[in-house]
Amino acid sequence: MKQKIVLGVQMNCQKCRRKALEVVAETDGVCFLGLEGENKEKVVVIGDGVDAAKLACRLRKKVGYTDIISVSPADN
Repeated sequence: MKQKIVLGVQMNCQKCRRKALEVVAETDGVCFLGLEGENKEKVVVIGDGVDAAKLACRLRKKVGYTDIISVSPADN
């Protein structure tokens, strides 16, 4: 089942945004990823079998402070 995960990540520069997108892209099961929000501070991930907690943990280690904002079924 595809799910949409929205993560709030503290990204202060373009290098941090690129690193966050690389970390998410390397995760198994990711079909779509993107940035949203006024300051591009939210990472949106759509995928099948993606573990939101593990993904948030990886982002905390590689990029910085990360919050899980929402996890919901993806709209087709």
